[in-house]
Order: sequence, then C-alpha cells, then structure tokens
Amino acid sequence: MTIILLISVFSCFVVQRIAEGILGPDWVDKWFALSTAGLRAGKIYQLLTFQFMHGGWMHLLFNMIGLYFFGRAMEETLGRRGLLALYLLSGTVGGLLQMALAFAFPIYFAGGVVGASAGVFGLIAAFATRAPDQPITMFFYIFPVTLKAKYLLLIEGSVALFGLFGPLFSRSLGGNIAHGAHLGGMLTGILFLRMAGKGPRPFEFWRPFAKREAPPKRELVSAAPRRAWRSAGKPPEELPPAEFISREVDPILEKISAQGIHSLTQRERQILEAARNKMAKR
Repeated sequence: MTIILLISVFSCFVVQRIAEGILGPDWVDKWFALSTAGLRAGKIYQLLTFQFMHGGWMHLLFNMIGLYFFGRAMEETLGRRGLLALYLLSGTVGGLLQMALAFAFPIYFAGGVVGASAGVFGLIAAFATRAPDQPITMFFYIFPVTLKAKYLLLIEGSVALFGLFGPLFSRSLGGNIAHGAHLGGMLTGILFLRMAGKGPRPFEFWRPFAKREAPPKRELVSAAPRRAWRSAGKPPEELPPAEFISREVDPILEKISAQGIHSLTQRERQILEAARNKMAKR
C-alpha cells in the first residue's frame, strides 16, 4: 500500500503539471485545491484531491520521503487497509481544521491548500505514538541528526502551533505553510492508533516522571522443553526446529504482536533469521 500511495501521489502531480500547462494553474487550483470558496460551492471532493497535489517538485519530494519511511513502518503495524485509512483520514481531518481556521480567520489563513503533508504528519504521529523511543536519523542540510521519535513529534507539533499563532503577530510568520493541516494530521494519527488498539492512551508517552509498572513475568515455555534443553546442554540455535520455535521464536512473535516489530532488539532479529533458516532446511 505504501508503494501504491507513492505511485498515486507522483502520478497525480504529473497530471497536475500537465493540466496546469494546458488549462492554467488557476483553473486547476479552483477545481482541485482545497479552499473555502470550493467548499462553499459544494466541492467536498477537494478534501481528497488536495492531498494528491503539490506546490512544486521539492514539496513533492519531501512528502514522498516521509510517506516512504513512515508509511512502511505503519503498514507493518496496521496492515494495508489500516495504513490507507490512517493516511487519508489524517489528510482529511487536517484539511478540515485548516478550512475551519480559514473560515474563522480569513485574513490570516486564506488561500488554497495542496499537499500530502497532513497525511504524512499523521503517519509520523502514529509512529511516534507506537514507538516513542525509536531513534530516527535525519539530515539537517548535510549534517545527520538523530533523535527519538517522540521528540521529533514534539518539535513538529511546536512548529505547527507557532505557525498558527505567528500570523496574529506578523503576517510574515505564517508563510505559505498550512500549519493547521499539519496539526490536524498529527492529532488524527495519535487518536487513530489509540482507537485501533495499537498504542497507549493519547499523550501518555509525554509523562516522563509517571510511575510505570513493570510488566508481569510470564512463563514463556513449558517445563518439558526446558528440561530437554538443559539435559542436552545445547545452545538455543542448535535445538531441533520445533523446540527452537517454541522456546525462542514464539515469545518474540508475542512481543511483535504487543509492541510492534520496531521494539525488537538486534539479538531477537537474529533469532528470527535463524528460525527462517531452520524452516528453509526442513
């Protein structure tokens, strides 16, 4: 689904450019960009079409990069339909919030909106909610910067809030960025993951001093396989395939189901690879 969305976004931008060359950019924006005038005229479909339009090649490139990396991660957690629902719903809610601000404060938030940013911000927020401590490395110009996912979301949320209130002090602070759409997409991503049963309570990971209870210890394997392993004196990798899967792989699969594949350690990933090799030899 991530690849399908990437192809769709890119193809729509190419069609947009061709249409702008033939009919003019004003005609394309009038019919397909999200605007208060369009909604007043009953063009509700603009809540969907604006998500597949962009203001230029760089705008398209940055959104496609975010969609590729965070889309793949969330597709592993939510599946194909879940990813599609999260992406489109985040974009739609983000567009609605931006239009609500435009209706309420037309002086500060007027103008059409295009871009997949709201949907991408929804993916980033969902990822940060699912794996808040997952390190993410990005390039700031040419310098790599690594920070935890929750801090990336905090920075982006702060920028969006500043962008919303900035125009109240200076028109130049707002720029041409739809900060309301970004904020709406982020809030949707957090709530969507919670409603899907894949994340903690909303904003729970922002409570650094909250007392966290240790997870209860569970018996992961039966006594019989453990005795057989001890008596044989073999390391886990040398166990028979069925016993190896029962003792080593099943707990990892439970962890993936409860916390997502991004929670696995390097050792656990090696165990899964060893299990795949054992199954291939059977």
